[in-house]
Amino acid sequence: MNKSLLPFIACLMTFFSVAARTTEGIHENERQTPYPQEWHTLYINPAPLLVPASMKKTDFLQFNLSRDKKFESSGTILSKPVPWNIYNPHRILESGTWYWRVRSVSKEGEVMPWSETYSFQVLDDVPQFVTSSFDKFLKRIPAEHHRIYCFLQDSLESARHRMRNHPDFEPMITESREALAMDYRTDKYPYRKTSLMYIHTDYLNTAYTMFQRDVYADKMVQNVRCLLAQEPEQRILDNDFQAGELAYILACTYETCYERLTSDERTRIENIILRILRQYTPHIVGKEEVHIFDNHFWQFTFRHLLQASLAIYDKYPEVKDYLEYSYELWTSRAPASGFNRDGNWHNGTSYFSANAVSLYYVSALFSYLTGTDFFQHPFFQNAGIGQAYSWLPGSMAAGFGDGHEQMNPKPLRIRSAFADLLARTTGDPYAAWYSSLNNRYLDEYETRLYRLASGKQRPASDELPADAPKAVWFKDSGEMMANTNLRDLKHNLSLSFHSSPYGSGSHTHSNQNAFNLHYGGRPLYRAVGHYMNFSDAHNLLSYRNTRAYNTILVDSIGQPFTIRAYGYITRMLGGDHISYALGDASHAYCGVSEYAMWKQNFANQGLEQSRENGFGETPLKKYRRHIFLLHPDKVIIYDELEADKDVHWDWLLHSPVKFTIDETHATLVTEYPETGVRSVARLFCDQACNITQTDQYVAAPNIKNAVRGEDFSPEWSLAARFAPCKATRILTIIQVEADGHKSVEIVRDGNSFRCGDWVIEAELSAKQPASLHIQNESNGVTFSYGIEKINIGGNDYTCQQNDASVLYDQINGKWQTQEMSDCSLQLTGKEMK
Repeated sequence: MNKSLLPFIACLMTFFSVAARTTEGIHENERQTPYPQEWHTLYINPAPLLVPASMKKTDFLQFNLSRDKKFESSGTILSKPVPWNIYNPHRILESGTWYWRVRSVSKEGEVMPWSETYSFQVLDDVPQFVTSSFDKFLKRIPAEHHRIYCFLQDSLESARHRMRNHPDFEPMITESREALAMDYRTDKYPYRKTSLMYIHTDYLNTAYTMFQRDVYADKMVQNVRCLLAQEPEQRILDNDFQAGELAYILACTYETCYERLTSDERTRIENIILRILRQYTPHIVGKEEVHIFDNHFWQFTFRHLLQASLAIYDKYPEVKDYLEYSYELWTSRAPASGFNRDGNWHNGTSYFSANAVSLYYVSALFSYLTGTDFFQHPFFQNAGIGQAYSWLPGSMAAGFGDGHEQMNPKPLRIRSAFADLLARTTGDPYAAWYSSLNNRYLDEYETRLYRLASGKQRPASDELPADAPKAVWFKDSGEMMANTNLRDLKHNLSLSFHSSPYGSGSHTHSNQNAFNLHYGGRPLYRAVGHYMNFSDAHNLLSYRNTRAYNTILVDSIGQPFTIRAYGYITRMLGGDHISYALGDASHAYCGVSEYAMWKQNFANQGLEQSRENGFGETPLKKYRRHIFLLHPDKVIIYDELEADKDVHWDWLLHSPVKFTIDETHATLVTEYPETGVRSVARLFCDQACNITQTDQYVAAPNIKNAVRGEDFSPEWSLAARFAPCKATRILTIIQVEADGHKSVEIVRDGNSFRCGDWVIEAELSAKQPASLHIQNESNGVTFSYGIEKINIGGNDYTCQQNDASVLYDQINGKWQTQEMSDCSLQLTGKEMK
């Protein structure tokens, strides 16, 4: 056999059969299962030890970790008793079997029995990222009051000499003058201006740090004295965002202006910070470590309470304890839940911006104080390409969570700023490329001090890497992005596909196995609706709902708002001519949400999670979607659908323009006069279908609440309803007419479909095993699924797995054969039986 045909085995791990799965989910919303155990594949080495809150029977937990099942060997680790449910060994774990257990310990020293012994395997291929112990972190915190931004101190002097030539200099002057002009002394209720004072504190602190002029520090003190003159309003303290902002205002002023404050003022600041910490600590310690991802906490609250703790930890033991908890929590569960290494944001692309400053700040601070480079974590190593591919410059976002439809400046500014800082800190070429095209970081104030004071320069080159892949698989977050022309984004066809292990909820939507298609950054097919309220009727029924996305409904039922409603991209292959992914959403249609928040949100709107509203149990057994970008202008979708009884299947497609429908030939045409682009989609199936479209939502948005620049132009939602049956296969061929490419007539001969140079053979009978064969007759590119023996370039090729996917394509100038079967689910919760 030709050496170019030697198979590249991308992944041949056994995947759990559909019949064997339960509905527990890949991750757990609230931890119920000790982690890790023998059925868990580690995400990182060392893995944190995590236990459910219910396992802590009294004040503290003590962890025992060893290579010895009897815990008697010299290398056995016994932690000190801690009031939280996590333990990070802070050392690399050698390959092999490890054992661990946990017990409760009271404040009085009473020891309760050990739990059962758990075991897990450490394999050689697990990514390694080890952090320093808290003791080392603690010892390196500066004794003087320059702690919050201590990681900038070493470069400050030289940065001050260069700042007048820095692009951020003039914006800094403008912002600081704005802050100086604001007089809070005339305000009877200064605490109600907390959010504005927070911004002004940042403006003033940046200017003072760079100039060292009294006017800025004196203004910070003046503002805080307005607050100290009154008791904090409880309603401000009860708002987690505003409480965090208040903690930062006080801590930053306390640090920057320590000598300008009286002893009494410092004490009052300390007491307010203590009051905030005491209010929130019971809702944080013992809870955040066992929650999959509390978005508000990780967005802002974690950072602000960490900064406040840094300022006063040496005066109050309880604050020092919280500081230790913060360090252990971050090193065990961050970034991105602790179970995401791929650099793509798991909680909705648009909402990365709410997390970006915390992600960078905490990593920079911890790197400086420990001597460990936190930007070496796999998430940050992939964050540049994650930023670039999930929201291309000049484009709408890939589009799968809250705010996906928006182009407002704030998320774009902060994403740009994060990418810029990542490029300066790590030299990441994708971050440099992304931020050079989306240079809105120059308008971003929260990161201005870092750019001015760090002394770190942007990389010499901001070109897209020569070997930038056409398609990227973000395995942990569950997305695949494919592009035809990243070097000419105005003529780029971009396909995004989503099937996420994180399921639905928080800022994510019920959209497993959904796709979006853009040309030149504009949508051809894209989810519909508007993010105007987190939980109004429009949001619940017409925005985060499955019916808003390009996926499937089963008997008019979609996916509930729960982490149990997960999907999974089980395969991904890519070359110069074909980008391919296989998503499995067989588990996503699993009833209704069990979470109290969503139950209450429905009740508040007078709604039920009823079948009439698109929620409920379904008899779905299988929903596997194979999706391809055939470069440069075609998309192929092959759906395998099975249920325990006859159901009707609604195949959904959404467009910003009205469809022209030829129901006889199941052909859907959309034209975009502004760009001259035309898209033609055609459906093939053994079952007849009825095609309808509408520009109405099930629940219309309340236009009175429109404050984000919403465009309420009609959006069109199409449903192709296939006749009731237990199982069916649907083949979709999409052709995009742009850049001189024209759609061609599709010639069908049984299960063979000729589309220009491409010949597609798809098994459409559900009575036969699913199979798919795609070949380009002009260049020999070949894809095969479910076919044991195939011909590649004139040579016979036998698959190592019967249902494997095989791709023969050119990769970086070399022709290769890739074979892949389903990758195993990387569980963090209960074993699936």
